[in-house]
Amino acid sequence: MKVLKFGGKSLANGKGILTVVDIIEDKVKKGEQIAVVLSARGNTTDELENILENAKDNLSYVEQLEAFKKYQVSDFVNVDFVNEFETLDKLFEGVSLLGDYSKRIKDQVLSQGEVLSAKLITQLLQEKNINANFTDSRSLIITDAQFGDAQPLDKLSKDNVIDHFKKHNGTTVNIVTGFIAANAKNETTTLGRNGSNYTASLLANYLEADELQNFTHVDGIYTANPDLVQDAIKIEKLSFSEANELAYFGANILHAKTIIPLIEKGIPLRILNTFDHKNDGTLITSKSSEKGIKSLSVLENVALINLEGRGLLGKAGVDARIFRALAHKNISVSIISQGSSERGIGFIVDADQAKEAKLVLEQEFEADFHKQDVSVISIEKEVSVISIIGQDLSTFHKPYNALIKNQIIPLLFNNTVTGKNVSLVVQKAQLHRALNVIHGEIFEISKKINLAVFGHGLVGGTLIDQILKSAKQIEKRKKIKLNVFAVANSKKVLLEKNGIDVDWENKVKEVGEPYQLKDIVNYANDNHLENLIAVDNTASQDFTNNYLDLIAHGFDLVSSNKVANTLSFDFYKQLRSALEQNQKQYLYETNVGAGLPLIDTIKLLHLSGENITRIKGVFSGSLSYLFNTFSQEDRLFSEVLQEAIDKGFTEPDPREDLCGNDVGRKLLILARELDLSNEFVDVNIHNLIPENLRKGEATEFLNSLSALDSVYQKVKEQQKPNHVLRYIGDLWGDLSQEKGALDVKLVSVPQSSALGQVKGSDSIFEIYTESYGDQPIVIQGAGAGSAVTARGVFGDILRLTEKR
Repeated sequence: MKVLKFGGKSLANGKGILTVVDIIEDKVKKGEQIAVVLSARGNTTDELENILENAKDNLSYVEQLEAFKKYQVSDFVNVDFVNEFETLDKLFEGVSLLGDYSKRIKDQVLSQGEVLSAKLITQLLQEKNINANFTDSRSLIITDAQFGDAQPLDKLSKDNVIDHFKKHNGTTVNIVTGFIAANAKNETTTLGRNGSNYTASLLANYLEADELQNFTHVDGIYTANPDLVQDAIKIEKLSFSEANELAYFGANILHAKTIIPLIEKGIPLRILNTFDHKNDGTLITSKSSEKGIKSLSVLENVALINLEGRGLLGKAGVDARIFRALAHKNISVSIISQGSSERGIGFIVDADQAKEAKLVLEQEFEADFHKQDVSVISIEKEVSVISIIGQDLSTFHKPYNALIKNQIIPLLFNNTVTGKNVSLVVQKAQLHRALNVIHGEIFEISKKINLAVFGHGLVGGTLIDQILKSAKQIEKRKKIKLNVFAVANSKKVLLEKNGIDVDWENKVKEVGEPYQLKDIVNYANDNHLENLIAVDNTASQDFTNNYLDLIAHGFDLVSSNKVANTLSFDFYKQLRSALEQNQKQYLYETNVGAGLPLIDTIKLLHLSGENITRIKGVFSGSLSYLFNTFSQEDRLFSEVLQEAIDKGFTEPDPREDLCGNDVGRKLLILARELDLSNEFVDVNIHNLIPENLRKGEATEFLNSLSALDSVYQKVKEQQKPNHVLRYIGDLWGDLSQEKGALDVKLVSVPQSSALGQVKGSDSIFEIYTESYGDQPIVIQGAGAGSAVTARGVFGDILRLTEKR
């Protein structure tokens, strides 16, 4: 004998109910002996409860009831629901007249859903010449009188089940109503949330079935609810104890009481997908499975009760009073957290019992309120519980730290006595994100990193293409999934929660929308995107004004934009303070030296206590190319400059390079890495542009390049033999003081020196330290180009993913 149980979604009109009939028919044709337990169809239970509430509140409910009846009958001919519909009509009419209803009345109303379901399936099977027998479980399962969550009386129920199945056995398929039962007075009761699963497991126990097969709308039990976590993976096998933990902590496929009757008889439970016959589902047996984290389960319909009071300090027995008072009203507590001093206690109850729980506690602690020993008893309704089944406290820091980095602060947490399960209470609005963060951290699947890229010009566009090209390889090698969910320029943004594709540039133009920063933040929140990184590839000072908002809303920062690090020192400190306060990271390796590991090297030296005494070098790749070429070749300065412009080494208006401000900003960034408080006005900059050419339109300047020839030809000729020109930044002086000396200037250096040997558009940096003396640390390499800079930004992104 096998017991088959079908859930509400499996029994919905259309493909669902027809598939259920096919499954039962197929098993009968194969000669399998089965009993079938059914839930109400589709959303029947919720709809009945909603109609009941409307009737109680004297709202119009008749139209809703007629729509309900129409759905139940649908296109099924000859189905007779007259008695059930008349019962509902009378019950709703009575509730409407009284303006209230009892739990007993509610059970009578909700029971009709399962009766309608079982009667329909029985008729559809009989039409296929299958010997199906409608079985009302109220004649089988006898319970106590606790309406809404009744407890079966095992001896009576077992005898009834065995007697019934002796009468209706052999080729008969009993179609049994789940969820509902009756008490000793023959009054309808129900078995509580997901009670149809409980009915099925009781039948399996009483009949000593070979297996209980629970057919639902998913392929089995997953590492998390796949409706909430897209990357959840199916669990092939579980032990009863693990399944019991999952059930207790809210796994919606299981009922908390379902497992117990199966454990008693060692009856396997298999979770199967009604709509996928090829899937073996999840098998739950008495055999122990491998240790480790199994799944995340969620309790959503809950509330957090907080009891606080300074006068409770050192008083024993406070928790006993709490639980005794709640137990007297049949209010169950699931998650508890308290300090050893008992100054404050927080615990979780069902949401619909929260108000009553607060009232009960206020009565219990009335005298303590008057003595001001208890200061407040409060309810937080918008909360959810996440339980990590199999979580060992020794590794709990990993998911916990990941939550904090995503600005999700658990309201309380506790662990079971075994220390193998941890439960967290979080704000309901953060549930989706919290689940995805924890899931990505603890299971061996790809951790998703969600990127918002601002600026998609040469560097930004190249970066996006590099990410798209490398994404699969990175996911395979590093188990990191890079997801570019936003691409924005100064006017439009393209938003794709599952990531942009190779046609992103056209889509920005065609479907991109005007935006404000809050639109991107809200989009990330609404879609529960975790591990957020904002990438600034603009050159805009205006955009840097958004950095503090981005940090406050949970974004780490990566930037090729130098502006933020060269604004006032007050802003520089404010930005670092915000990063520390929100536990966010800001990486900007490409601010100086494009893709060279310069800033990281300086940070490491400075952090280790090394006394850096001087930093100098060729900071600009475009000016490096210009003066390297001009020094080596017998050509006019204007000709070499035009060549640099044509190759894209300079900005469209080359005065932005020649004025020296860019080198000055880079030098200031390095000074601030050494904790120097210099401002940009402290940088002494040699402007390479003659005064008469500094103003006016770019076109005018581009037409006047020849005016530079005599100036720089003279400079070139006045050099010592075997010397070359280099435009350098130089940080020097007593760098242990508050400020250093910062010079940006054109110098002549020996061709044989490190600076003199730089070729092409390379940058070079000499870092002098006390330990190394006159022998500097030299970092040299490509200092310009969109591909090099984009690769450096990409490197910062990957470094951030490893820090998370």
